[in-house]
Amino acid sequence: MKPMIAAFAASLGLLLAGTAQADEKLAQANGCMTCHQLDKKVLGPSYKDVAAKYKGDKAAEATLIKKVKDGGKGVWGDMIMPPNAHVKDADIAAIVKWILAQK
Repeated sequence: MKPMIAAFAASLGLLLAGTAQADEKLAQANGCMTCHQLDKKVLGPSYKDVAAKYKGDKAAEATLIKKVKDGGKGVWGDMIMPPNAHVKDADIAAIVKWILAQK
């Protein structure tokens, strides 16, 4: 029984790691990494800073999906984030979930 649990846990870990890499690749493919990086500010805040700011906010996912889609200004200073209406809704949702999972 224990070997089965260990194998399941290892498989789940690989699956989740693969999903995280896929969502980072979505961010890269859609140009998000031009203005944002995982752990340093570029034009916009780092993804780790975004995750920290919204930690515990139950509305964060919906708020950020809307902000990514429509663009925005003022939360992180005067820099404008352009709208990303060309990005598929499912991709935006996956990217936002990945961002909020950063620690």
